[in-house]
Amino acid sequence: MIPQLRSDPSLKSLTVIGLLGLLLTLASCSSGPEDARKSDGQPPNIIFVMTDDHTHGQMSITDNPLIDTPNLDRLGKEGVWFKNAFCTNSLCAPARATILTGTLSNVNGILGNSESKDRIERLDPELPTFPQLLQQAGYQTGIVGKWHLPHDPRGFDYSCILPGQGLYFDPDMIENGERKQFKGYVTDIITDLALDYMDGLDKRKPFCLVYQHKGPHRPFTPAPRHKDLHSDKDFPYPETFDDDYSTRLIAGKAADMKFEQSIARDYGDALNGMTEREKKLWLYQRFVKDHYRAVQSIDEGLGRVLDYLDEEGLSDNTLVIYTTDNGFYLGEYGWYDKRFMYEPSLRIPFLLRYPNEVSAGQVDERMIMNIDVAPTLLDYAGIEIPEVMQGESLKPLLSGKAAEWRDHIYYSYYENSWTLKDFTQEDLSDPSFNFFTAHRIGPHRGIRSDRYKLIEYYSDQEYWEFFDLETDPNELNNRYVDSEYKDIIDRMTEQLRETQASYLDSDTWDSLAKPNYQ
Repeated sequence: MIPQLRSDPSLKSLTVIGLLGLLLTLASCSSGPEDARKSDGQPPNIIFVMTDDHTHGQMSITDNPLIDTPNLDRLGKEGVWFKNAFCTNSLCAPARATILTGTLSNVNGILGNSESKDRIERLDPELPTFPQLLQQAGYQTGIVGKWHLPHDPRGFDYSCILPGQGLYFDPDMIENGERKQFKGYVTDIITDLALDYMDGLDKRKPFCLVYQHKGPHRPFTPAPRHKDLHSDKDFPYPETFDDDYSTRLIAGKAADMKFEQSIARDYGDALNGMTEREKKLWLYQRFVKDHYRAVQSIDEGLGRVLDYLDEEGLSDNTLVIYTTDNGFYLGEYGWYDKRFMYEPSLRIPFLLRYPNEVSAGQVDERMIMNIDVAPTLLDYAGIEIPEVMQGESLKPLLSGKAAEWRDHIYYSYYENSWTLKDFTQEDLSDPSFNFFTAHRIGPHRGIRSDRYKLIEYYSDQEYWEFFDLETDPNELNNRYVDSEYKDIIDRMTEQLRETQASYLDSDTWDSLAKPNYQ
């Protein structure tokens, strides 16, 4: 049997309306401290919303003229938009583990997407996660949507998750351990599940809902209602669309990230008869528009959730965070995908709303990272932050009580450094073995300040990149050997080593395979 959920995002649930009327009636008879809508002494409800591969600028609040995301904009305008939010390892599973635990990949155990021949990664079971700690503190906890970690969810009273990547249409989902098929488009289904979950809660108790979408992950598949969206316009090509990688050795070897080589497989016979240049131009328009179309249904779903909070009188005392696992290349450098520590994959959207404590209409330009999510949620819930968590709570930042804040962020990408250790020397010496595929980007680490970025590629031959983001925002000119920047590079190199040590990331790197990029 295929469960039927709310199918039209534009319809209001009669159940919700009826419940609202009942609760309003009850509220008129009682105004005691047991009233769920009173926030006095009540910890906030929490809704954590995460998408997959959503680029930083893919919201109209960023003044992007190509998209209209009224509900994302609403969230930012009613709370705070963090303009400089970053992931610490631009890859799906590592980002999810980092958000859950408030720790970097080297601490939580999820270095990559478990793609080696014989290795299955596991999140360290001894590490506390924010759902577990909230659950122990009396929160009702649920997760719906994409999970993408190699173990079952922990710390949730209720779970309904996609197996692996899941499907866009009529997906199987695992509900409290039982596999079922759901009819419809996955983004709408996940939103339906989120609303159904909240319908069934005891509103006198705080809840935490982890609400995670599959979209807009490749293959970019929009809802049928959006299939023709943007078809009446041509999207502009990025300035770096025809990058020649002349100063960036390793980027030049990542040929499989060029979307005309890999994305072409998603569109079958549509490219027959085209020249290579025509293919590149056509593919860009198609894949970018499909990506934007997939975001549109996510925005609609978020609007339904925000409307529900309003209707139920829950908005003021509910902390909502919207973010993604990592950024994504939408034609920059001629690429799709993520992984490299360049801005399109490093930066992430991050919106936070909590009317009871956070003033509306803030735009914050201080640098935050995804390791800050767990400490922030725990801090607002009044739960002690475990010492093992490496992030910082944003609560002091937003309340004006943060005496100081970080002046740089740290990035550490490992995948395929440990994967290579599973291959023999014979494998590596085989000319048919291509280390540089979309899923074999070279391991690297680095730091980024408000102006400069330093990247170290971990290999048996030293290779570094340094960018001045003020004069070169597209990161086309590697200035590492430029004497003009020597003092800055020396200082940042020392800072990189100090930061690496402070995050306990030194021993991990010492044990990794060292590819030869030459």
